[in-house]
Amino acid sequence: MKTAIVGATGIVGQEMLTVLDERNFPYGEILAAGSGRSKGDELEVNGKKIEVQGVEEVLEQKPDLALFSAGKDVALEWAPEFAKNGTTVIDNSSAFRMEPEYKLIIPEINGDILTGEEGIIANPNCSTIQMLMAVYPLHQKFQASRIVVSTYQAVSGSGKGAVDQLKDELSGQPGKKAYPYQIANNCIPQCGDFLFNRYTTEETKLIYETQKIIDRNLWVTATAVRIPVFRGHSEAINITFKNEFDLLDVKNILKHTPGIMIYDNVEENLYPMPQSCQNKDEVYIGRLRRDFSHGKSLNMWVVSDNLRKGAATNAIQIAEHLLNKELLGKNPS
Repeated sequence: MKTAIVGATGIVGQEMLTVLDERNFPYGEILAAGSGRSKGDELEVNGKKIEVQGVEEVLEQKPDLALFSAGKDVALEWAPEFAKNGTTVIDNSSAFRMEPEYKLIIPEINGDILTGEEGIIANPNCSTIQMLMAVYPLHQKFQASRIVVSTYQAVSGSGKGAVDQLKDELSGQPGKKAYPYQIANNCIPQCGDFLFNRYTTEETKLIYETQKIIDRNLWVTATAVRIPVFRGHSEAINITFKNEFDLLDVKNILKHTPGIMIYDNVEENLYPMPQSCQNKDEVYIGRLRRDFSHGKSLNMWVVSDNLRKGAATNAIQIAEHLLNKELLGKNPS
């Protein structure tokens, strides 16, 4: 299994290399592709040194699988070229998510729609993944009709420049700014760019990706906030269901859902926090309680490592799903 990482020197690319080894993914050879600045650099993979190559060089070697985490522009330019070469591409950017011809996949939710003939498969936004991991099993039982979500997102979701900005500000060092304001000791109610309707791109992803993956008739509204945390997104989610629900039934459903961890014991101050989920693949859920302002609404607090299940792990789980179903390598191009 010749496996390429496009964007291997970035935050998510580095995490992909780590997760591939942790999960014993059966790669025979790893190809690392980077930008012109990183070409020629060396990365360590499973104790071995590999050289970062240009994207075109990696394309010529016809990998079986390419995990893209190099941004939308790189994906739009190069992912179709890899797919034409017979490579299965799993892309972590927003380039293909909302295009009707591409599948947007969270393996635990809709992995079964994959046929193996997809040239390009889209990985959802990190905030969408953790939200739907929590919402979907409840939606199956009680039929969600509306979701109100506020996200509290770590700086690593904006890339290395944002991580460097927070480090610089915490240490009192001057440096480049990834955000329009100081992020240390601050909250910025803007994740992404503002659109014509006054929502940000990050908020819009939560809305439309949810509808594509789960139900086009599900109403979603979102507020996305950037907070001074390095790693781990948190979400306050309010779900309104069509059907009545019992709180014990809710907890039991989530407890038996793969990929979910329940941390919900208020008597012992037990609830999920970014610190408790770092370098973990599970989605952590707590603060489960009825919304007393509406008889069929539920409140929950959901936390997950945005670089793991929110990005690298979900992409690799898609590849694992294809392998387990003997579908990888069937790209007809």
